[in-house]
Amino acid sequence: MISRLVAFDTTSENSNLELIAFVRDYLASHGVESTLVPSEEGDKASLFATIGPKDAAGVALSGHTDCVPVTGQPWSTDPFAVVEKDGRLYGRGTCDMKGFVAIALAMVPAFLEKPLRTPIHLALSYDEETACTGVRPMIAELGERLPMPRACIVGEPTRMGVVDAHKTITDYVTVVTGHEAHSSLIDKGANAILAAGELLCELARMRDDMIAMGDPTGRFTPAYTTVHTGLISGGTAHNIVPLKCRFEWEVRSLPGFDPDTLKHRLQTFGEQHVLPKLRAIAPTTNIETTTTVDVIGLAPDPGSPAETLAMRLAGSNKTQTVSYATEAGLFQERGVPSIVCGPGDIAQAHQPDEYIEVTQVEACVGFMQRLAEAARAGI
Repeated sequence: MISRLVAFDTTSENSNLELIAFVRDYLASHGVESTLVPSEEGDKASLFATIGPKDAAGVALSGHTDCVPVTGQPWSTDPFAVVEKDGRLYGRGTCDMKGFVAIALAMVPAFLEKPLRTPIHLALSYDEETACTGVRPMIAELGERLPMPRACIVGEPTRMGVVDAHKTITDYVTVVTGHEAHSSLIDKGANAILAAGELLCELARMRDDMIAMGDPTGRFTPAYTTVHTGLISGGTAHNIVPLKCRFEWEVRSLPGFDPDTLKHRLQTFGEQHVLPKLRAIAPTTNIETTTTVDVIGLAPDPGSPAETLAMRLAGSNKTQTVSYATEAGLFQERGVPSIVCGPGDIAQAHQPDEYIEVTQVEACVGFMQRLAEAARAGI
């Protein structure tokens, strides 16, 4: 099943409909109905299916069907054909996170054999890798067209550890508009790149302040809210005072911290220290920051049905945290107790020659078998 799913090139820029059609046909062959929640454009879809009774709240197994690009990565094998070597399964998405989805699907016959008193829901989404967008319309239908689960397990790679908290990810784009001029007449121009440089220095100061603030819980690595910028572009020629400069920056914030406080801080700094100098040259200059991605964090919920169940199934007596984001916080916001627990190591995700260890697959199969027994007894 892992091989079948990896063979679909569901890089986020592509459609996932062929994979979803395969899953839907597979479930139908076992007598399991599924509901699709298509994207607005109709080129992608999420899938929700229930195994077991339809009149009870169940446990949702949530996973995304998209993967990140392989372009420019030095793969040793075909990234869309699973290769087993030295106890590892190589292929794009084996770890993040078609491995978990495939295991859940492969367990469907075992789930059906029990029979289940507590249903198990499959919640498969799209475009998690871009902005966690595909799962949102499906979550919005919980309690309406779709049943409301009593707990959700998101199968992102945690080496089968139980994660009860993760950071929020918020991405911003800042665009500086200056005023063009010949570089021999720089007094007539407002340099957008130099202005952006001043803003980037403020981001560096914000980063240092977040490091100094630290993590009061002592649970996260890195142990602070992180501030990062990864892309910058601007200008048209070396002898033209640049009109535009654009940079993208990211905040991965600890639970309870509002990342927009940093957005407002940058805006205030720009308005007070950068924009006046630009507008002294030209009134049309501007600094604008917009939010492009906002994936809320997962907050600890000690003793929740999701945490209690996952710890029992994983044979664990403690929880942990991660610094990447998942859809778990979105389920939690909707009122569904959620945790993250899945096979594989996040260090292998998005890498060339991505792999998942066979032992991790086996550990997840055991987890699913124990889930089946718990659902049979009535969780």
